Parts: sequence; C-alpha cells; structure tokens
Amino acid sequence: MTTSTDTGNAFANHELNPQGEYSEILFERKPLLNADGEVVEGLFNAWIALNNPRQYNSYTTVAVKELILAFRQASNDPSVVAVVFTAVEDKAFCTGGNTKDYAEKYSGRPDEYRRYMRLFNDMVSALMACDKPVINRVNGMRIGGGQEIGMACDFTVAADTARFGQAGPKHGSAPVGGSTDFLPLFVGWAKAVESCTLCEQWTAHEALHLGLINGIAPVMKRDGEFEPNPMAYTEQWYDSWGRPMWGKAKTGNDRNAAKELMAECSVDFSMLDREVELLAFKLANTMPDCTTYTLENLRKHKLQHWDANKETNRAWLSLNMMTEGRAGFRTFNYAPRAEREANFIEMRRGLANGARWNDEFVSTFAPYATDAHVFGEDQS
Repeated sequence: MTTSTDTGNAFANHELNPQGEYSEILFERKPLLNADGEVVEGLFNAWIALNNPRQYNSYTTVAVKELILAFRQASNDPSVVAVVFTAVEDKAFCTGGNTKDYAEKYSGRPDEYRRYMRLFNDMVSALMACDKPVINRVNGMRIGGGQEIGMACDFTVAADTARFGQAGPKHGSAPVGGSTDFLPLFVGWAKAVESCTLCEQWTAHEALHLGLINGIAPVMKRDGEFEPNPMAYTEQWYDSWGRPMWGKAKTGNDRNAAKELMAECSVDFSMLDREVELLAFKLANTMPDCTTYTLENLRKHKLQHWDANKETNRAWLSLNMMTEGRAGFRTFNYAPRAEREANFIEMRRGLANGARWNDEFVSTFAPYATDAHVFGEDQS
C-alpha cells in the first residue's frame, strides 16, 4: 500500500481499513475477463460476498460494519472496474438482518437497535456512494433486508432459481430499510404495495418480467447439460384475479415431478458468473468518469427517497423493538420451525379489545416471545 510520502505515480492512502482484513465477509479482486473469457491484464472486479450460509447469509452486526469498509476499499481501487456483491453457496444471497442478533441483542432495547440501524443505514448509503458500478449477483433467495441491499445496487443478475420478496410485516418489522423507498421505482406502486405488505415472493422469472432485475441464468445441471429451473413455469398464465403471473411454480403432480428433477441436478454457477463477467466487461468499455457520473445521477432517484426517510425510519424501527418487533423476532428465533409466525388474528383481537403491551398480552399470540420464556422467569 502506497502512502502520501511516495513520489512519482504512487497514490495516497485513502483506506479506512488499510489491512483489508475481514472476518464475516469475503473480499477478492478477480481479473476482469473479456468477451472471450480471457484475462484482461491490470484490471479487476472486486467480489464482495456475505459468508454466513448456515443462517442463509443474513448479515450480522459485524458483517454490516465490514461491508461498509469493503465497498469503500473497492471504490478506492483505481484498477477495479466493477463491484460484484454476492454471497457464498447456493441457498441465499441474503435473507436480511440476522434474526438471532435481533432477538437476543436488540428486542426490547430500542436504544441499542437505533445504534445498529445507524450502521445499517451507512451500509445502504455506502452501496449507493460507491464510485464503481455495483452488480448484485443473486445466487439464491433475496428476501427482506437482502432485497433492500440488492436494490441499492446498480444491476442485478440472478440464478433462475432465486426468489425475491419481503418479510417485515410477517415477522415484526416494516420494509423501511429501502424497499418502501426503492421498490416503487423498480416495479410501480401496485406490485410494490403487494410485495411490501403481503410478503409474497417472486420467482426470478417474475422479477425479470417486472423490471426488478436485469437478467437471469440457469444454474441447475443434469448429465452435463443446464436445465431451466424445473420449479418455474415460464409461460404466461393468469391467477384467479386475472393478473398475469410469470415464473410461478407448478402445482400438484407437476410440482412433485419438478422436485424429483431438481434432486437429480447439481448446482453450477458458471453461466451466472459468465453473465456477470460479460456485464462487467461491457462496463469496462465505457469512459470511467462518465459512467460514474451517470450512475451518480441515476442513483439520485433512489437517494431522493432514501435520504428523506432513513433517519425517521431508523427511529421508528427502534421503538418498534418494544412491541411488534420484540414479538416477531423472538418468535422467529425461539419458536419451533412450524410456529415461527405470531398468531396475527389473536393479536389483532387483543388490540381491538384494548390490550396493553406486556408479557401477559404477548403470551396470547406469541408465547415464545415473552420475557418469561426467553429468560426463564416472569419479568413483567
């Protein structure tokens, strides 16, 4: 690493993390490849990957801090053409914040969660402040906060097995870490309001059709040949409301057959990686400052909403950790897998009858979320 005392063509050191060492994410400079897949000497792409596959690549507090530094590191490197933001393995790009952290560290502690949300906001802002184009390589589920940080990127290329959506109102939060700001810009009001409130997921085919992402690639391979996602139905059809549905999973016997076919397949990301590399090479064949300034101006459409709302949303999310957030995140973390959602109807009945937020009320709709359950004693 050069310093400001170096002479000639050396660069000053602008790094916040000069060691470039990370514990919960991966950072790698990979050579830029041309259209023929050949190495372009002297130019690279910075690959930044979430590395928490056991928890579906949810971001911990440590990972959030490291992502802020990693995007700054990539932004400062003059040999980097583009940033590829992705995750390890094949189940998920990111499912949002780490619910174990939320349940054990932040539920019932609004002041502590407010400090965490300062880091989260800085992470999203760092994505949109990067001087390099940011490509989201989606290797699996992009849900909740994962959807939000994905939309903060400039481009998205996804595996055709990926799924996209929100989870907030189902688990004690609201998608105000970016989705309420960004999603209407991508897909329009009608689809955005459905996604943000109902939390129904889109397949990669639907996401492409809606304009949420830039491209998809097959990743399922059988007998040496790539297979389109067998769970996706790529012809247009209509649901009972007359809405066009793209990429919806088949039902009944067809769905069972698709599962059997998937069991015979291995996962191969080579075509997805090739699409990402081709996009980066296309970006390399533009004027760098002109591209950066173009992105800065395009990002203003997202930043106009993000910057206007991020601090008030941080305050609301913090206070919500005393009520629905406390109940929802604890339920997801402590309840058996089949019971990871609160009893919404019972909760609404209680609130309609004037119930107050205490352990007695929470026990009626989210028994695994009470202090008595979590701490093993009645702390009401």
